[in-house]
Amino acid sequence: QVQLVESGGGLVQAGGSLRLSCAASGRTFSSYTMAWFRQAPGKEREFVAAQKWSVVHTYYADSVKGRFTISRDNAKNTAYLQMNSLKPEDTAVYYCTAGPAYSSNYYWTAARYDYWGQGTQVTVSS
Repeated sequence: QVQLVESGGGLVQAGGSLRLSCAASGRTFSSYTMAWFRQAPGKEREFVAAQKWSVVHTYYADSVKGRFTISRDNAKNTAYLQMNSLKPEDTAVYYCTAGPAYSSNYYWTAARYDYWGQGTQVTVSS
């Protein structure tokens, strides 16, 4: 069982930056694929970024590529999402999620992941 707790959300002006953190419990954190999804009001949850245990394999949604960076510190059992050049359309609840190292489901699908945090609100004002 893995428990995930996000933090770091808040209100920021367009063009600003935020760093989200996701603290994970469990001894096998380093083996998990970690990802971030987001859900805006009235919209479906969407993929943002994912990173496999090897760190080499990192994936981003086109809408955040070049602006967001996913990373992890296995010694601290923590994943991060650095968000730069934020836009009003980035406003959403951001969820941290963890899944197995290998899966038949694509990394951009929610079904790929077994554990979810409670979410943290990010609001970008124009």
